[in-house]
Amino acid sequence: MNYRAESLKKHGEWKGKIETICRVPTDSREALSLAYTPGVAEPCLAIRDDIEKSFELTRRWNTVAVITDGTAILGLGDIGPEAGMPVMEGKAALFKAYGGVDAFPICLKTKDAEEIIRTVKIISGSFGGINLEDISAPRCFEIETRLKQELNIPVFHDDQHGTAIVMTAALINALKLAGKKKEDIKVVINGAGAAGIAIAKFLMKFGVKEVTLCDLKGVICEGLDWLNPAQKEIATVTNRAHLNGTLKDAMRGADVLVGVSGPNCISKEMVKSMADKAILFTCANPVPEINPADAKDAGAFIVGTGSSEYANQINNVLVFPGLFRGALDVRATTVNDEMMIAAAHGIANCVSDNQLSRDYILPYAYDKKAHDCVAAAVAEAAKKTGVAKL
Repeated sequence: MNYRAESLKKHGEWKGKIETICRVPTDSREALSLAYTPGVAEPCLAIRDDIEKSFELTRRWNTVAVITDGTAILGLGDIGPEAGMPVMEGKAALFKAYGGVDAFPICLKTKDAEEIIRTVKIISGSFGGINLEDISAPRCFEIETRLKQELNIPVFHDDQHGTAIVMTAALINALKLAGKKKEDIKVVINGAGAAGIAIAKFLMKFGVKEVTLCDLKGVICEGLDWLNPAQKEIATVTNRAHLNGTLKDAMRGADVLVGVSGPNCISKEMVKSMADKAILFTCANPVPEINPADAKDAGAFIVGTGSSEYANQINNVLVFPGLFRGALDVRATTVNDEMMIAAAHGIANCVSDNQLSRDYILPYAYDKKAHDCVAAAVAEAAKKTGVAKL
């Protein structure tokens, strides 16, 4: 199937992937008096006296705003907020299908970080959580940090942390098969934008000791004058050997390569230079950093990509529906590191030791059990860390 052509046709037929429905009767005077005026005055007054009642007397307890400015849509880049709407609608559909969460796409016509922060804060009273999506780096770092500080509902940038969580889940199971320990491996990340930096931070919190990042200009190393502020920060805790050079240099002897960059930038020779039982997660879309068949031919032990065309699809869809389901169920005030690490283990644990193989290290995105496992793990971690209100 030509997915692009067929998808365009289907979007024309669907005319939108989500809709609102009415949850209450409206077919009589009594029904209207309860759902609307005059009866609705009572819940309004109850919420006026106690804002927390908004989670009990309205749908706020189950709603998430999916926020974008259209500057980093999929692999398409800055195509504008209206052009990003099909992706945000798709995200909202997946929230509902896999997590039972009511999500609403909100595409903002501004690239100003302060305007985005202010707008999200202003509308936050209508939602139980905020999912930031496809906002370009480095602005996305400031926007998420500020909103997490200034709001008391979960704020989650899926391009950063969703990617990091599912990547870590894949690593947990890949290391089992390779017989390696997280403390002993050398990880190279190609792509030092929002996803790459978030993955580096998360892997180190998870327990990986040696991480090196690269971008188009070469290896990220402390002291280089071309680094942006986010790269300067991550350079202080990564690449402690102070390696300089290119991706080719960084990959020599590496146990794991994480690609969140661009197509066809890795050669067979670069894979051959890696350590024994090398693990490659090449997630550039729609074309990976190296064709999986070529990577395996060059000696890669396990290969995962971002595409459903190949084995071991590493997909954020395994993360955000269950993560928000768990956070909303306990009315968490934030999404912390412990909740995200719990989500990674929840995903990984959905593949039993009997099922685990070089071509099956993650559950499929449409596996309802996986989303339920993530929700339960996140809810429990929220309770244990004291950020749950229920």
